Amino acid sequence: MSIVSEKLIDTILLDVGSTFTKATAIDSIDGELIWLARAQAPTTVTDINQGLGSALQGLAAACKVNSITARNIQASSSAAGGLRMVAMGYMPRVTAKAAKEVAMNAGARVLEVMSFEDKPENKLEMLCEIQPDIILLAGGTDGGNQASLIEDAQLIVDSKVKAVVVLAGNVSIQPQAEALLQQAGIQTIRVPNVMPTIHSLNVKPAREAIHEQFIHQITEAKGLGKLLDRLTVNKVIPTPGAVLLATELLAKGTREEKGLGNLAVVDLGGATTDIHSVLPYMEELSIEEKGLVVTNEKQLSYRTVEGNLGLRVSARGIIEAAGEKAILAGVGLAGEALEKSLHCYAIQLEANPEYLAVSDQDKLFDHAMARAAVEVAFKRHAGYIAQSFDPVMGIVPGTPVGRDLRRVKTVIVVGGVFTGLSTDEAMAVVREALQNPGISLLPAQDSRIIIDKSYLLYAIGLLAEYRPTQALLLAKRHFSMSD
Repeated sequence: MSIVSEKLIDTILLDVGSTFTKATAIDSIDGELIWLARAQAPTTVTDINQGLGSALQGLAAACKVNSITARNIQASSSAAGGLRMVAMGYMPRVTAKAAKEVAMNAGARVLEVMSFEDKPENKLEMLCEIQPDIILLAGGTDGGNQASLIEDAQLIVDSKVKAVVVLAGNVSIQPQAEALLQQAGIQTIRVPNVMPTIHSLNVKPAREAIHEQFIHQITEAKGLGKLLDRLTVNKVIPTPGAVLLATELLAKGTREEKGLGNLAVVDLGGATTDIHSVLPYMEELSIEEKGLVVTNEKQLSYRTVEGNLGLRVSARGIIEAAGEKAILAGVGLAGEALEKSLHCYAIQLEANPEYLAVSDQDKLFDHAMARAAVEVAFKRHAGYIAQSFDPVMGIVPGTPVGRDLRRVKTVIVVGGVFTGLSTDEAMAVVREALQNPGISLLPAQDSRIIIDKSYLLYAIGLLAEYRPTQALLLAKRHFSMSD
């Protein structure tokens, strides 16, 4: 059987990660998207095109051709690490809420949130220490507080940081704040208020402005400018943003194809554990049922990133969060000797993150830590049942507070640890993580669990913007889903 020299397919979807560069081949038959193959290669730090070339060679080999090209080429990336972002505003909870929402799939990492509670000298010190790439300058609802925006703008000027400032506060005072910043030579971008009223968030304009800065940053990273030259779509989406877009598509569906309903995605990596949840039922709630946006997580889409929970680079973070005894108990083990061995294993993993478990004990430790990481991440993402009275917030014992995942019926899981496990073993990790919810509002233990061993989610997210129905049908077929 001869090998075809070159193959032209419908779409190649790339993901340039900090560790691996992935490539997925998708073809079209009678208007239906078909998954062909995937490949990956180590990301090359000095020039990402080397790793990209290796991944594409691997993809060609997987498709049994010498070389492969496509009519459509799209990409996501997390190689640049994300913009270093600081949020400044008036009320701490409002500012933190807005910052999380804005950064969710814009390619930014929120490193600090500042409010009126922080002394000016402390704000100045933090700005100088962090040296952010971007500052989200919020403060005041429209027609509300004006002083904080001007005061914080002056602090930014005094700090002499070289950040881009996204003005996203009270629109009536934005022109004065912008003039103050521009006189000091600081680049500004004005967008509508992220929180025009206490009952509403308007994060899309600020998110788009920050995403444009993310694209600008990665094109300046080594080789990533050349990546854009390869693409048929002149933009790169942050990888977590692509996964969130896929989650939203699968949950909500399209006009032509029904979605799966309330859905959660667990992305367990070597450094972080991300939880994405999309709850279409939230869109049916009234303003009164939702309450104040700053006091809950009752929006359609939500993502949390646990930067200290990872199976390799952040292995000790799992132990610090859950404890050796509880981690071992989760897989039916106990004893001081095993606790010491687990602690030493976590230290070894952080020193050698490329290590793959070989012995039965190491494999069991990986399973135990994966289970603990998923449980802790889910409990931090989800809300809880109130145990006491809070007269200020009007909460009585038994009231669900925060994000309620109990209606989630499908959980999709992705991550390197799961590709090395059998499907049954991978599903067991998640079911065990959900078996002791306590007061947390977690998905039911009998939820349908799907393991994304092909790393298809980022690809579905990339396709979602341009061919949503075809992308949804592809995902349903690939994961053997039915609604």
